[in-house]
Amino acid sequence: MANLGIPQNTIDVLQKHNFHFQKKYGQNFLIDTSVLERIISAAEITEEDCVLEIGPGIGTMTQYLAEAAGEVVAVEIDKALIPILEHTLSEYHNVTIINDDILKVDIHQIVEEKNAGKPIKVVANLPYYITTPIIMGLFESHVPLKSITIMVQKEVADRMQVGPGTKDYGALSLAVQYYAKPEIVANVPPNCFIPRPNVGSAVIRLTRYDKPPVEVADERKLFALIRASFNQRRKTLVNGLANAAELHVTKEQVAAALEQMGLPATVRGETFTLEQFAELSKLL
Repeated sequence: MANLGIPQNTIDVLQKHNFHFQKKYGQNFLIDTSVLERIISAAEITEEDCVLEIGPGIGTMTQYLAEAAGEVVAVEIDKALIPILEHTLSEYHNVTIINDDILKVDIHQIVEEKNAGKPIKVVANLPYYITTPIIMGLFESHVPLKSITIMVQKEVADRMQVGPGTKDYGALSLAVQYYAKPEIVANVPPNCFIPRPNVGSAVIRLTRYDKPPVEVADERKLFALIRASFNQRRKTLVNGLANAAELHVTKEQVAAALEQMGLPATVRGETFTLEQFAELSKLL
């Protein structure tokens, strides 16, 4: 089968199958062999690995994964792409194609069936509108994971790895950094895709921690606290948290907790580190 990382080969496949891009699925297919190689090397794929690929498209990256990994499970939501995938991946016997929405798939079951419950690696070229729910879904469901290596919108990749006090810092930065070590491994311009997106992209690798860098009694409470702190960025933490109905805390309780931490009642959430949020969560 021809290498789909070469633009003309991708165009040939799309024309042969009379494929039309679906705006609602945010489809942008990668056509750059050097970027594909970077992704495979960043994800450190070996024959020992079982890889879950989200949104394989026409199978461009799937071909590279199938060459490098022991087992590949590709989950594609667009049923129009299934016959194309069956064609482009017909030579590979280590690939399973599932036509479903990744947010509804039982990934635990895939890990059990395909990798005997051992941690998998996730690789994906994600549509921008659904990046956060997919990443958070993978982490929060505690699927056994080694790493997630994904192509996302450049600004989302930046947001995942920045620290306190920057404009991009927010709930996503903290959630990702609680579960994993983020590292941008490549910046990818729009001309590497068909059709060309309007924004630059980046490949980021999230290496899962064995255990989170902070200890909290209740993870859900920690993230409710973090979300409330950034829901109203311009507000002080005292006001932001007291306004969040699901937290059931008063301004006085928050101010007292901050005082115990040696901080003024005027601090804002965007200055807080993950460690400080964990400590505040314990005190409240």
